[in-house]
Amino acid sequence: MKPCLVAAALLLSATVSFSQSKDFTMGKWIEIQSAILKELGRSYVDSLPVDRMEKVGVNAMLANLDPYTVYVPEEEGDNFQMMISNSYGGVGAIIYKPKLDEGVLINEIYEGSPAHKGGLECGDVILTIDGESVVGLNVAECSSRMKGTAGTQVHFLVEKVRGGGQKEIVVTREKIHLPDMQYAGMLDDKTAYIALSGFTPGLAAEVRSALVSLRKQGMKELVLDLRSNGGGLLQEAVEMVGLFVPKGSLVVNSRGKDKDEERTYKTQSAPFDVNLPLIVLVDSQSASASEIVAGALQDMDRATIMGQRTFGKGLVQSIRPLPYGGQLKITTAKYYIPSGRCVQIKDYAHRREDGSVGNIPDSLTSVFRTVSGREVRDGGGITPDVVLKRRDYSRIVYALSGWQVIDHYALEYVKKHASIPPTGQFHFDEYEDFVDYASKQEFDYRSTAKTYFDAMRDSLKKENPDPETLELLEALEKKVDMSKEEALRRAKEELLPFIEEEIVVRYRFQKAGMEIRLRYDDELREALKSPRI
Repeated sequence: MKPCLVAAALLLSATVSFSQSKDFTMGKWIEIQSAILKELGRSYVDSLPVDRMEKVGVNAMLANLDPYTVYVPEEEGDNFQMMISNSYGGVGAIIYKPKLDEGVLINEIYEGSPAHKGGLECGDVILTIDGESVVGLNVAECSSRMKGTAGTQVHFLVEKVRGGGQKEIVVTREKIHLPDMQYAGMLDDKTAYIALSGFTPGLAAEVRSALVSLRKQGMKELVLDLRSNGGGLLQEAVEMVGLFVPKGSLVVNSRGKDKDEERTYKTQSAPFDVNLPLIVLVDSQSASASEIVAGALQDMDRATIMGQRTFGKGLVQSIRPLPYGGQLKITTAKYYIPSGRCVQIKDYAHRREDGSVGNIPDSLTSVFRTVSGREVRDGGGITPDVVLKRRDYSRIVYALSGWQVIDHYALEYVKKHASIPPTGQFHFDEYEDFVDYASKQEFDYRSTAKTYFDAMRDSLKKENPDPETLELLEALEKKVDMSKEEALRRAKEELLPFIEEEIVVRYRFQKAGMEIRLRYDDELREALKSPRI
């Protein structure tokens, strides 16, 4: 036999052997798992929580792959679909239940929603839903009763925040779509600003319409804010890029084990403007579709990317149906942007505490080139052309946010104030009232220094320190310790923007809240002063 034929035969034999070995290994473990379950069912001393055991087992198995390959059981299907589409059937309100034996507080209402049109207001207390008392129900149970098929009605008995007294309100449910375009407006006479929180169906068309309106208002340059944008639909990202580059431009490739996953995505529509000066803001929570937009525009030298290195998610997920109504969200490919680099972090199991990509040595990355020849690198996420310093907040800000203390104070404020000045003129000047309220709430108000001290003290005490060391610990604790009231007063300048935003949202919805956020956005102001590519 000729040498080339021998080599081909050996290669074919090795491939068949490898395939058989893989199939054998999988079959072996399926058989072992089935045998274990059968034996447990037959012999284990107590009854088996089979559903819980299997769910834990499946989740543990998938956790060994990547963070995005997950099993979705049938009972979680509705929440999963809402996560994908950012929409659900309901009334369009966020609720809060202080105690099980109390009513449900309307915490926030979406502008133009059925709740808004039906006359519900922030601060209203829902007493019954469809004739049934909410006493004894938790927030999830109340929310479930408020959701439902669009076109159906839900009946509320409400204690009104204004004027007192009870009122029956009937609301017709609609399909509620939480808008991805959080804000579109002019920052000054020439600079437009659009903030996006995701990429769900129809977003690119919505942005195009906003751009037409902004141009009529004098837009000469645009800031596209993708900070904290976790991504969404790939096609919407492609269409978003297509607003600013020539039709037919390559945006991204996907490559996977299956040839069907190898696809090329190019812009399909005529652009809005290929010359409009463009800044794209990103941060460590800009992920997936937002990284494709930022990376593609960077590779084409079409925008100046500013902010911090992005999250580093360049994996493609597909949905596969499973028996008994379940679904498997499975990673099937990786994304490659026009320069050829993949935005996926090379080691997604090791991130900083905030989820961001750590420093990656150049020796572990590869060099790619933009259209004009500028050097860009892979390794994880998109590195901005201009790095902006991210504002760090003290620990108490995160604590108050996590415990929803500011949210709940905003409701108390609404109860006491029938109206507020126009958004541009509103400034919160009752901080001592907030201190009085917040100091009575449960939250961890310790400073970062105090948390480190507590950990050190607890560790030292386990080692039976001498009396002199204990005295030093007590003296140091007095230096780093403070009361809730003192901690709140020290954080006043940090907290004021968050309090103002939450209060304004209760009166004038999320867009007004964005106007407050822009008032204090030092990073945006720095971006506008920075040089462009």
